[in-house]
Amino acid sequence: MAQINPHINFNGNAEEAFTFYKSVFGGEFSKIIRFKDIASEAFPVSEKEANKIMHIALPIGKTNMLMANDVPEIMGTTNENENRSKIVIFTESKAEADHLFNGLSVGGQIEMPLEESFWGTYFGGFRDKYGIEWMVEYNPEYAAKM
Repeated sequence: MAQINPHINFNGNAEEAFTFYKSVFGGEFSKIIRFKDIASEAFPVSEKEANKIMHIALPIGKTNMLMANDVPEIMGTTNENENRSKIVIFTESKAEADHLFNGLSVGGQIEMPLEESFWGTYFGGFRDKYGIEWMVEYNPEYAAKM
């Protein structure tokens, strides 16, 4: 079966954001590649962009991967106030939902508090301090299949 893993573009703060995400999810980065690591005559990298993230990956759980990069200035900037997409986290328990929601939303803007929803799940949504939109949901029926 296909697997979906989110990939986020940042304007130079991918490493900061992912260090924060790692503090909430735990684990270790499986890959960090900086632009200087791929620099060559064919692909020159300015000193200003050398330490920016070309690719970073954080495994989450057994099969998921959260990935990102910094957008090189030559490609323009990412509008951090646009709706880039939402990252949805299905948890195995209410406690896990509380932990992830409360951790990831620090410094962000809660759009829907984490609470019992009218559709029968424990659900909440927010935009984190990096502008990324998250939804956290605990559904006992889905969790039983995880």
